[in-house]
Amino acid sequence: MGENLALRARMAELRLTRLELARQLNDELGRVTGKIGTLSERTVQKWLSGKSRWPQGRIRIALTNVLERTPEQLGFIEPGVAPSPEEPVLRRSFIAITAAALPPLPTLAAPTMVGRSDVARLRTKLDDLVALDYHLGGHTALEAAAVAGAAEALKLKKMNTSQAIGRQLLSLAADFTATAAFSAIDDRRFKRAQELLKDTLTYAGLAQDSTAQLRVYNNLAVIAFQQQQWHDSIAAAQAAHGLGVSRRDPLAASLAHARAAIGYAAASDRQAALRYLGHAHDALNRASEEQRPSWLAFYGRAELFALSAVVHQRLGSAEQAEGAAHQALASIPAQYRRNRASATGWLALAQLHQGEIEQACATALTVRPLMGHDELPTRMRSLLGDFHRDLISVAPDSTATREWTDRVRRPKESQ
Repeated sequence: MGENLALRARMAELRLTRLELARQLNDELGRVTGKIGTLSERTVQKWLSGKSRWPQGRIRIALTNVLERTPEQLGFIEPGVAPSPEEPVLRRSFIAITAAALPPLPTLAAPTMVGRSDVARLRTKLDDLVALDYHLGGHTALEAAAVAGAAEALKLKKMNTSQAIGRQLLSLAADFTATAAFSAIDDRRFKRAQELLKDTLTYAGLAQDSTAQLRVYNNLAVIAFQQQQWHDSIAAAQAAHGLGVSRRDPLAASLAHARAAIGYAAASDRQAALRYLGHAHDALNRASEEQRPSWLAFYGRAELFALSAVVHQRLGSAEQAEGAAHQALASIPAQYRRNRASATGWLALAQLHQGEIEQACATALTVRPLMGHDELPTRMRSLLGDFHRDLISVAPDSTATREWTDRVRRPKESQ
């Protein structure tokens, strides 16, 4: 690959030096990933000279956001995609430059074409919301932002798009709406969540996106569990397992099996719960490292340990539940604050039901600090409420119980 004229032209158009472009890209990477990028002037020079043909995924998204052009429009070439003899790199770069620079002819202007850059921009926005959900948990502002994202995707779908771009926009609408639904679930507004999930299922069906459908059934299983509708929870998990993505991807199958295990455990079917939990571990062991939608990033060995703790706790196996919760907390990434707080709550319950009253209270008191200064999601407060009720039932006269009750009431009395 020779000199990247398309990138050089775009930088000139925006009056960006190599150093300034690197700085803006590092800032954008920090906004998207939470970690400031390490790109340098030398990196940009490698792109301009053609020595670096295809930046990494997050960097490509940052380039798209900062320069408002797709990687292909900026003259980059994906590995394995060679320019044809009829259209060498310089010609393709020239086309990209002129297409971006020249205004449309007044008499022949066509409707604006929605393309991959629009999809990339919306996907970055979606990824940001998913990351925020992992960090803060569900709240109405996040739900509203996700609903707005879905509306934007559907608005673009009505414009001039190719069939492939149209499907991607429908998939994005499904993912945005599911993100809004899960935010409502975390806030225990289950009726609102179910309404949103109906829309999600419609968009996912139109897009023929079984991964988005998996998300719907996963969320429905969570709702049913929270509402103590055990058989509905099992049915949702089985529907998730029957999807094409679960047949193709062992990780998706593992998640479906884990949800079924929780449903069976809550329904007191010990044999089925342990069988499906075993299936979940077996499937996850077969899963490969591959790129998946950002909402699925939470699921892996750490999350399966956390869900295993729920299964064992529901089956009355407190010691096994404690072991699974410890394994989860040893490996859940720090940025998943909500998931770490949830696993800590289940750990406290497991310790409580082994008679470790003081240790259980000490563990439960660490749940709120894990969320920093942010308010606990309603679903988390409900879990701590379960701990509080069980604590009073198991050890009503314990000194640790009195101290826990005083600590819980103190913030309310000071308000």
